[in-house]
Amino acid sequence: MTHSPVIYLEVNANRENDKEEKQICTIPMADRFDCDNCKESLYGRKYIQSDESPYCIPCYDSLFSNTCDECKELIGHDARELFYEDRHYHEHCFRCFRCDRSLADEPFTSQDDALLCNDCYCNEFSSKCVACDKIVMPGTRKLEYAGSTWHEGCFICHSCGQPIGSKSFIPDKDEHYCVPCYEEKFAPRCTRCKKTLAKGGVTYRDEPWHKECFVCTSCKTQLAGQHFTSRDDSPYCLKCFGSLYAKKCEACGKPITGKITSLCFGGGKYISFEDRQWHQPCFTCSQCSVSLVGVGFFPDGERILCRECHMNL
Repeated sequence: MTHSPVIYLEVNANRENDKEEKQICTIPMADRFDCDNCKESLYGRKYIQSDESPYCIPCYDSLFSNTCDECKELIGHDARELFYEDRHYHEHCFRCFRCDRSLADEPFTSQDDALLCNDCYCNEFSSKCVACDKIVMPGTRKLEYAGSTWHEGCFICHSCGQPIGSKSFIPDKDEHYCVPCYEEKFAPRCTRCKKTLAKGGVTYRDEPWHKECFVCTSCKTQLAGQHFTSRDDSPYCLKCFGSLYAKKCEACGKPITGKITSLCFGGGKYISFEDRQWHQPCFTCSQCSVSLVGVGFFPDGERILCRECHMNL
């Protein structure tokens, strides 16, 4: 309830007073000037004017004063009154629930209707920084991860010691690393270029490679996702390996990509005789071209002949 400002006046019944008193007391003696509540005369007494009605001090306090939420007594007209969320207090009753410190001129908060100074609230309800073990004050910037809390400046990279802030980081057990430091310290390195592999890559012979670094030893074509083979631990695409190292067909002169491994060539038998090799379709009589696969044949110098052609020599 809002009342008019408190006014203290004293009405004097002596009409013989000086001019100033006569100006204050303008009510003739013949008129009554009583408290609007108890009807007692206000002549010679202090009173308070409220909503154009005069009240003696006791009546005003009983009718209009608020009750202190702490001590449950009336807050008199001459007392300093403090209020918070529809609750009213004497100045001396407005105190911290824990340490009893006056909150009249201090920052405070409320927890379950109990008033607490900032220190008590922080000690009881605020988190502690796991790095420095100090309270993380309300309103300050903080970082939370895996149930723990840090001051923003205390959440630092375990390697370089720089604050991580809002940047990405990588946890390793109880330690935290910025991405560059983690990659430098823990990430695998490419077998070819020796730089770290941040993500992806391929593994060959239990060694890590960037996809762009895993190439054919001869033509430098990328081999990731392709069939390939190796020689002396070096990878080759099938075309280069066939051209460089595969046996040549005695008949057509092309590389014989026989069944070396299912990974690389995937089938295709070949015929070998002495130091010469043929593709199966190429293994024919040098004279009549009949296939000699699975049948007897006769060598004739550089030629191979079927039985009939050999007998007709």
